[in-house]
Formats: sequence, C-alpha cells, structure tokens
Amino acid sequence: MVTLMLWDWHYAFSVLPQLLKAFQLTIEITLMGSGIAMIGGLALALMRRSARRWISLPTAALIEFIRSTPLLVQLYFFYFLGPSIGLSFSPLVTGVFALALHYSTYTSETYRAGIDSVPKGQWDAARALNFSAINTWRSIILPEVIPPIIPSLGNYVILMFKDTPLLSAITVIEVLAKAQLIADQTFRYTEPLTIVGLLFLIVSYLSSVLLRLWEKRVAYAR
Repeated sequence: MVTLMLWDWHYAFSVLPQLLKAFQLTIEITLMGSGIAMIGGLALALMRRSARRWISLPTAALIEFIRSTPLLVQLYFFYFLGPSIGLSFSPLVTGVFALALHYSTYTSETYRAGIDSVPKGQWDAARALNFSAINTWRSIILPEVIPPIIPSLGNYVILMFKDTPLLSAITVIEVLAKAQLIADQTFRYTEPLTIVGLLFLIVSYLSSVLLRLWEKRVAYAR
C-alpha cells in the first residue's frame, strides 16, 4: 500500500535557501545564454542574407541542422566529444555555449523575418543619402527591426530558461539538479520538486505578462 507523503512546511523552508541559491545559477545561465544568443542570432541572420553564397549557404545549412537536432544531443556532443576536437571547457561554460548556439539559430530567423519586413523604400532612402552599410544598419534598419520583434525574442528567453534543467545531464547543478540531490539525500521529493516547479512557474508567468505588455505598447506606438 502506497503511503501518501504529506507536505512538511518546516522541511520546505529548510531546503528553500539551497534551492534559491541554485535558482540564482539558473537565472545567470539564462541571462548569459540569451545575451549571446541575441548577438549570435543577429550575426547568423546577416550571414544568411549575404550575397556571397559561400557564406549564406553554409550558414543556412548550419541553422537548419542545429534547429533539427535536440538540444540534449548537442549538450552531450560538446561535453563528451568536444575535448577530442580541442573544445574542453567546464560544464557550465559548455552548457551556456550549447544553449546560446541552439537558440541563436531560432533568434536568427526572427531577425531575418524582421529585416525582410523593412520596406524597400528605407533601403532606397539610405542609398540616396549615401549612407555606408554600417550606418544604414545602425541608424535605419535595426532601430526599425528590433522593437517589434522583442516579444518574439523574449519568448525564446523564456524557453531557454525552461530548458536550463537539461544542463544537469552534463553535471551542472542548477535548481532542478539541486532539488534532485536534496530529495535523494532525504527521501522526500514532494517539497523540493514542488518548490522548483513553482519557481519556474512564477518567473515564466511574470516574464510572459511583461512581454505581452511590451507587445501592446509597441503595437500602440505604431
């Protein structure tokens, strides 16, 4: 007969500081990974739009390959096979890199869609004003592209946040891995796993609300 394990508030509060400390690492991983992914995604989008086919075609193939393979497989590849090809880093660095690379391929498509939506007249005006390529992108194209796609980019940040537990597969002790360790030591799983679920729920929900507000603000401004 299975005995129902009741909730123990004293135990829950006793493990909460450890889980919050591990959750801080989860947030840091998300911020570092998303920051790199935003920059990397823009770089990939520009490379894919290059008129030089020796740049655009390999970039398109790389994007499709990474998007078509699971993140967990990519984590295993970089962590276990990376050292054999000279890519030997700590589990944390490897995890952040894999997350950033994986999501940069998704953000690149968002950037590309945003760039393609810029009216042709904007490009013509830049040429008529004799703007350099750098000034065209910096002063005309990107300021018009970035604000409308921020909600879409933000959704990828939330998805990355929810994917950070996968890093436990390469020994990164983020919040879910910490909860599992605590539960294995005390044989109480209800409290730590529930707390982790609530932490993810609260942060994800609040982030979604902020993104919706931003989206409405951008739509109103336009």
